[in-house]
Amino acid sequence: MTDETPADRHRRIAATFTDRVRGTTDWDVPTPVPDWTARDVVEHLTTWFPGFLAGSGVALPDGPAAADDPVAAWVHQADAVQALLDDPEQAQRPIENPHIGAMTVAAAADMIYTNDVFMHTWDLARATGQDDRLDSAFCAVLVEGMEPMEQVIRSSGQFGPRVPVPDDADDQARMLGFIGRDPDWKP
Repeated sequence: MTDETPADRHRRIAATFTDRVRGTTDWDVPTPVPDWTARDVVEHLTTWFPGFLAGSGVALPDGPAAADDPVAAWVHQADAVQALLDDPEQAQRPIENPHIGAMTVAAAADMIYTNDVFMHTWDLARATGQDDRLDSAFCAVLVEGMEPMEQVIRSSGQFGPRVPVPDDADDQARMLGFIGRDPDWKP
């Protein structure tokens, strides 16, 4: 995993999320994210990142809306982001954002978007009764990277309050608790 490029990591993580999207049969089921349905998870992932990129002058092609066809919306989004990351010129394009500063498109996608897809994979899988196991090593990397910035992360409003987990919890439960999910949540 340490030798993965941002494009490789997105390809791997998006493929797992795509499997969960294609395995969803009821888009109106509640998820571990309060007040969100399965469709809302896809809606979130297919709207915020294109808007984020547009703020830096990078446009993803318009695609179907999750409200109409969540599977088509997600597949379009995953393909568009992958094409962006696979294009060296676009991936290395500098962008600037008031929240994360200056970095390349690839670095921003890797730091905030691909990680968001990874975390929401559990939400969708858990809500829809699919395999919700996440890559344990990557869960550990995320927690280790987020813990030193906890105050900033919490103040952003992007994560719920930390959910306590046992001291001996596995890496996935630790990551879920950190981002405000109850690892024992059931539909």
